[in-house]
Amino acid sequence: MSQPTEARMGNMLASSATGTTFLIMIQLASRIFTFASNQLILRTLSPIVLGIAAQLELYQVTILYFSRESIRLAIQRQPLTPVSAPSLDSKENSKTDATNSLDQLAVSSQSVVNVSYLSLCLGLPFTILVTSLYQYFAPTQAADTPFFQASVAVTGLASLLELCIEPFFAVIQQRMWYEKRAAVEMPAAFLRSLVTCSSFLFASRINQPAGALPFALGHLSYSIALICGYCWTMLRGADERRFTFILKKIRSSNSSEYLWGRFPRHLMSLAASVFVQSLVKHLLTQGDAMMLAAMSTLEDQGIYSLAANYGGLVARIIFQPLEESSRNLFSTLLSPDDQGKRNATQVRAAKKHLIDILRAYQLLSVLIFPLGPLMVPQVLGLLGGRQWASTKVGDLLSLYCYYIPFLAFNGITEAFVSSAANPKEIRNQTVWMGAFSTCYALAAYLFLEVGSMGAYGLVLANIVNMAVRTLWSYSFIRTYLHRHGDGIRISEVSMRPITFIVGAIATTIVAKKGILEPSGGIMPAILFSGVYGLLVLYMEKRYVAEQLAKVRQVISSRSKRTKSE
Repeated sequence: MSQPTEARMGNMLASSATGTTFLIMIQLASRIFTFASNQLILRTLSPIVLGIAAQLELYQVTILYFSRESIRLAIQRQPLTPVSAPSLDSKENSKTDATNSLDQLAVSSQSVVNVSYLSLCLGLPFTILVTSLYQYFAPTQAADTPFFQASVAVTGLASLLELCIEPFFAVIQQRMWYEKRAAVEMPAAFLRSLVTCSSFLFASRINQPAGALPFALGHLSYSIALICGYCWTMLRGADERRFTFILKKIRSSNSSEYLWGRFPRHLMSLAASVFVQSLVKHLLTQGDAMMLAAMSTLEDQGIYSLAANYGGLVARIIFQPLEESSRNLFSTLLSPDDQGKRNATQVRAAKKHLIDILRAYQLLSVLIFPLGPLMVPQVLGLLGGRQWASTKVGDLLSLYCYYIPFLAFNGITEAFVSSAANPKEIRNQTVWMGAFSTCYALAAYLFLEVGSMGAYGLVLANIVNMAVRTLWSYSFIRTYLHRHGDGIRISEVSMRPITFIVGAIATTIVAKKGILEPSGGIMPAILFSGVYGLLVLYMEKRYVAEQLAKVRQVISSRSKRTKSE
């Protein structure tokens, strides 16, 4: 590996690691704020209102997903053009190379800015369509709650406002300016929690039922804070940039064959393919909420919402940032050159990054499987009070712990697929997504209707859904790496067999041993968790030591680069 390539790879990995840290900070801060505000209002909040809030969130997520997801995935396939090494022949040539590199960077950024405006164009009709459908099909129990129509209207407005930040977000993702994103999104998350909590407390003080309106006001305040924050952060220093955040024609002789008006044609083609896939994928991603909304009461939806929010904390705080930063890194490493070929060194680097994360997820899974169901009943009563401290909620949260690892593995493998697949392969994946939708719907019907398992059956159906999607993605990854002169074996990915055996034994002990039940007290559970955690880390000490060494190396590289800048 040449020194320029090695330096570039080191910079990308350091930026990805730093970006993951900032993304985790964003999720952690957001969850802490949300958790704190929920604890203040949870004891006075009925499951019915929480169920309506879950429907409003699904309503907003649907608008945002269909409006921007395909555009964002396409934009990630437009990495920054790497800066060429300056020529040593003369200072004049060096200045020319630097100017050309800056022009290429500007063209690349202007391309993603232009494409990002399509999200807002899609957002307006989708908001009108989804709002009309939701208001028409809303259950009577929800429609009769106070301020229901106002809550829907405010949430729809918040969705449109949030789409206005897409030009800023596109540049931040492309240039990996995650610290700027953290500086904007963390205060916005705090404001959302503050507004939601304050609205509920004010309504309670004046003895006026507010329904789900405080949640809608929280969404609106979050969108406004994002707009203000990104404008303040990204519009400063406009004179120094060679691109603008408005729709502008791209002028580049080197890229003219790829342009269509103001939009790169290859990005538009990819966005169209991903958009068709997103129609099916959204049914799988949000299928649990849709199934609950169609087949269960608002109270059951509220209970499931609580389980999903608490049970998904690990997924949102750790797995989601890792998936997002890894997708960005994979898109950069696996992007083809001018001849349409991929660099073998970068493909190996992407494979190594994927293997490291898969092994880390296995380690966390071995810890989560026995310790999650063990600790959930111990803390649930402290968090939600008597209204939520029921066996039904505790058992559902315990079962949800088994779902989290499947969610994590599916997220990282699909991140690799979305970064590596060409439009034809994406269309092929869309066909398989249709098969997965059928599989998921069948499993949900069997568990919910035939088995009458309620929310428990929905979690089991989600596990089936994530398992089949992960298997397909892993099959694609094996084929892709083999096609590019490398392969991936189970032995490269898997932990030591003894670790899995110990994990299975610990899970059996937790399920069968009476002393570890809530009646046995929290101290035996804490003692068991500590001993088991140390045992697992000891058995995987070689892998843990390797990862710690990599972290120190990345930190050192980042520190040296910061000093040089």
